[in-house]
Amino acid sequence: MALPSPHSHAAFRTEGFIRNATLVFDLDGTIADTAGDLIEAANAALAARGFATASPAAIRRGVGYGAKAMLAAAFDETREHAGEAELTHLAQQLVARYEERIADHTRLFPGFLDAAETLRGRGARLALCTNKSERLMTRLLSELGIEGLFEAAAGRDTFAFHKPDPRHITELVAKAGGWLPFAAMIGDSEADIAAARGAGIAAIAVRFGYAAVPADALGADAILDSFVELPDLVERVLGRVPSEA
Repeated sequence: MALPSPHSHAAFRTEGFIRNATLVFDLDGTIADTAGDLIEAANAALAARGFATASPAAIRRGVGYGAKAMLAAAFDETREHAGEAELTHLAQQLVARYEERIADHTRLFPGFLDAAETLRGRGARLALCTNKSERLMTRLLSELGIEGLFEAAAGRDTFAFHKPDPRHITELVAKAGGWLPFAAMIGDSEADIAAARGAGIAAIAVRFGYAAVPADALGADAILDSFVELPDLVERVLGRVPSEA
């Protein structure tokens, strides 16, 4: 009798749901705590243009939503204002300063590397989908020493679209050699979960990320409190795929 195709439901039932699955990770606030370096870059850009600096807690509210969102969060606290042209210039300065010192304080979240190696050992493909520019993504992965961990990675400008557009995920899964019915997105934000929903794949929200919306309110299939739980959580989430008749 012929063996089941590796893309058949029967094959996944007999070999475990992680085997040959494609697991797509967000970067900031999901696998790495990047807030410290982003906050320092925001305040450096503000100070260089003669604006007051803001508290880390204030700027952190914008982390994960882009450079302009971090600056807007700072201005909310300092009660200062910048016109659109000035805000654009500040955002450019923020990114430039961030690139210079991209990993001074950034660290991988506890347990991520162990979970990633466990998942790979069980046969999963890992991919990275971030709204950071591809240039910054590549540099940060190199600084963290994990550039070889992923089968494929996509930044904001890798394709002509980005999260929450589901094609950011669907094109990345294809690039990684994966198959959408056995893919899952692990992220911390509204954009991550919306993109996963649009792509028709499972979604896991991390509770320790940067989103303004609580993880429980994002509409994910499951919530991750610690990376120690991830391998078993992936098995459960992917195991909900309907069986073949």
